[in-house]
Amino acid sequence: MAVKKDKRLVVVESPTKAKTIRNFLPSGYVVAASMGHVRDLPESAAEIPAKFKGQEWARLGVNVDDGFDPLYVVPAGKRKIVAELKALLKDAGELIVATDEDREGESIGWHLVQVLDPKVPVSRIVFHEITPEAIREAIRKPRQIDEHLVRAQETRRILDRLVGYTVSPLLWKKISSGLSAGRVQSVAVRLLVQRERERRAFRSATYWDLKATLLRGITPFTAVLATVGGKRVASGRDFDENTGRLKTADVVLLGGDEARALQERLRQSDWRVAETDEKPSIRRPYPPFTTSTLQQEANRKLRLSARDTMRIAQRLYEEGYITYMRTDSVHLSDQAMKASRSRIAQLYGDNYLSPHPRQFTTKSKGAQEAHEAIRPAGTEMKTVEELRLSGVEGALYELIWKRTVASQMADARLTYLTAQIEADGATFRASGKRIDFPGFFRAYVEGSDDPDAALEDRDEPLPPLARGDALGLRTLEALSHATQPPARYTEASLVKQLEAEGIGRPSTYASIIGTIIDRGYVDRVTNQLVPTFTAFAVTGLLERNFPSLVDTRFTARMEEELDEIAEGSAEWLPYLQHFFLGEEGLNETVKRGQEAIDPREASTVILEGAPGRVRIGRFGPFVEMGAEGDTMTASLPDGIAPADLTDEQMEQLVRAKAEGPDVLGMDPASGKPVMMLQGRFGPYVQLGEAPEGSKDKPKRASLPKGLNPADLSLDFALKLLSLPRTLGLHPDTGKEIQASVGRFGPFVVHEGDFRSLAKQDDVYTVDLARAVELLSQPKGGRGQRAAVEPLKTVGAHPKDGEPILLFEGRYGPYVKHGGVNASLPKGVGPDELTVDQAVTLLAERAAAGPPAKKGARRGAPARKTAGKAATKTAAKPAAKSAKAAETGRKTAASKTVKSARSAAAKSTARTAAKTAGRTGAKKPGTGK
Repeated sequence: MAVKKDKRLVVVESPTKAKTIRNFLPSGYVVAASMGHVRDLPESAAEIPAKFKGQEWARLGVNVDDGFDPLYVVPAGKRKIVAELKALLKDAGELIVATDEDREGESIGWHLVQVLDPKVPVSRIVFHEITPEAIREAIRKPRQIDEHLVRAQETRRILDRLVGYTVSPLLWKKISSGLSAGRVQSVAVRLLVQRERERRAFRSATYWDLKATLLRGITPFTAVLATVGGKRVASGRDFDENTGRLKTADVVLLGGDEARALQERLRQSDWRVAETDEKPSIRRPYPPFTTSTLQQEANRKLRLSARDTMRIAQRLYEEGYITYMRTDSVHLSDQAMKASRSRIAQLYGDNYLSPHPRQFTTKSKGAQEAHEAIRPAGTEMKTVEELRLSGVEGALYELIWKRTVASQMADARLTYLTAQIEADGATFRASGKRIDFPGFFRAYVEGSDDPDAALEDRDEPLPPLARGDALGLRTLEALSHATQPPARYTEASLVKQLEAEGIGRPSTYASIIGTIIDRGYVDRVTNQLVPTFTAFAVTGLLERNFPSLVDTRFTARMEEELDEIAEGSAEWLPYLQHFFLGEEGLNETVKRGQEAIDPREASTVILEGAPGRVRIGRFGPFVEMGAEGDTMTASLPDGIAPADLTDEQMEQLVRAKAEGPDVLGMDPASGKPVMMLQGRFGPYVQLGEAPEGSKDKPKRASLPKGLNPADLSLDFALKLLSLPRTLGLHPDTGKEIQASVGRFGPFVVHEGDFRSLAKQDDVYTVDLARAVELLSQPKGGRGQRAAVEPLKTVGAHPKDGEPILLFEGRYGPYVKHGGVNASLPKGVGPDELTVDQAVTLLAERAAAGPPAKKGARRGAPARKTAGKAATKTAAKPAAKSAKAAETGRKTAASKTVKSARSAAAKSTARTAAKTAGRTGAKKPGTGK
């Protein structure tokens, strides 16, 4: 007699999701985690089953000659998980697939069913949020796995494999090893390269104008020169961004002399109001977040990379705090609108409610990933304080909460104020803004890609002005302006551009941007994405030989084809056959490229108008120039952007290499020459040269930042080379004490015990007695340091009028207001910092929350290694084996975000064991 199996096995992707769902289901349900995909195309020859080894197509993982049949394997890292899931399934009467509701989740579920081969009923449940109500509703309304979605995802996977595994080896042979090409990745790189080319072609132009500070009574306000003699004064928009020439006719272009002459004349003139105008305006709230807009706003406001944003959002979703975070939809459920409106009335009052519930329409073409926008989960719209979230999780949740709540608030009502002011034939324009009713501004104001943009919710009033009013002149400045090149992309603006072009899907942008950074195609400098010379070489090769692969329209059309396959309105096999095996298909194009592409040409970057060229070598990019029949080369220092490399730099590098190192003089102690050289990481000094055949390197020291190599003296070079200095032996231990300079500044050290030098100490002259004194003091802690004097007061904070102070800290300059400190980003000097910039930095730091203490549950940096420290799965056997950090979707290992401002460059997520083997499983929609 068969034993009745009462248990139901629910399989999800991650332990966190399993733990949350388990709390909402009765005891008859067992919830386990698959840890992402359980199988995939083989990643290496070792994963190819023995019976397929030796077959050419097996390396590709797709049998293109047999209906593009994919070879799926279960990798070694997933075999134990599969075995445990099979063991749990033996005691279950039903298998419930509860993977995420998008194409990727559908594909994970399909692979699970194929691998587990269940002999019991299988059902598929989906839910947009992990709440008790949503889970129970999903259990009540199960469905079957959607094979159209699976087929679309499989086609996408095959396309990516065909592009990556055929074009990438070509790049290795023709340019450099370790490079990669990708269906969407290469298009994203090309967008960055095109912008950098525009910046290189850009020619700056200079123009002048006047800025007046005027008085109405005792109230000052500013006005800017608009016309002279009835003609408009030229501004930045009137210049061609490539040539720098004036492109607008019938405008007045002021030079320095003309501007100063006009300044002197107008100082003696009468100033009167010629005209005033007030224009009422209404600002409506923004739609709630989609995947794309969340990535953009988290980058602008929290300085989070797209990758980190998605990882944090994944955790918030799996813990039941937000709805599903991969969505193109801006739709809100009735439940969400009701919860938002209730909160608005409670927190702000009924007058801040929109008259009727707002429903937004999704404009994104092909939106299909989910049916609702990203919002706080549940029916209560709980605040970050109520949920006791902190750190980056709290900051991201609060961003989502504010955006959702604001979408149901009343319009903001503003009045824009302008005044035309005349003085001796010149007209100045004064502008202001008055917030008549803040409406949704009370909850949320969207960020801007323009760092100089004014905040929308800030009053910028003008004093009461009427036609004919006489004004006093306080100051009149003649200002010089230089036109600026097109701004480099940030992660936010790149995501926005990719979505606008229809390239890829927002759910893939995080991995795309992470990949191009990891591959060395892009450097992240402050918040900018700067393409490297390698990116230039690869993009050039693809443009010349595979133009369709980097054409935005072609790539967007591929996404439309995949959408049609997902809808069941297009066939997948004819599309793949045409793409890969057609007369002009990828396979034939690559074969032609193997023969036709010259490696020397492919690895060369031609910079128009430059005296030389840049080539990609084994050890990085280098400059190559010809002179008198000879070819001279020199390595390019790290960090030089293609648009910023000047003719003078190229010539100087080659000249320095040809002439050999500059000898600053002789070291009196050793008799060796002291030389200055230019290396990959910048200028450095070196003592002597390594003896021929010796592996010992000569002593070297990098020049401090900001020091001009031309100003370097022999004495200072010897000082640099003197470090670390041995000061003598410690009187108590008889062990050496040394002085040197490290990452955090000058220090003394004794047996691994470090002390920072005080400001009055000089690392080059500090003696043994002082070092012993410093080492005898306890390490700095609370109350141990003397009060630090600010470098200057930046200005008054607009909220409370309290001063914003600028300090020099251990990690560089920072601003302080109240209890909030914020570091200055790279590229912003203390002297350049404005009050608006300081306010923005402080707001971002405050949004990220205070640094978490060790052991704090949220926001605390915690290093986890792949394969270790996982959360428990539903079943005990699975729990013991799931020694992997919590992952989302494809990640089997991830590093915790350390902070909302710096995690971007430091965290990498390896793709989870990409897996799977063809084990005779049926393909969706086929009999194979």
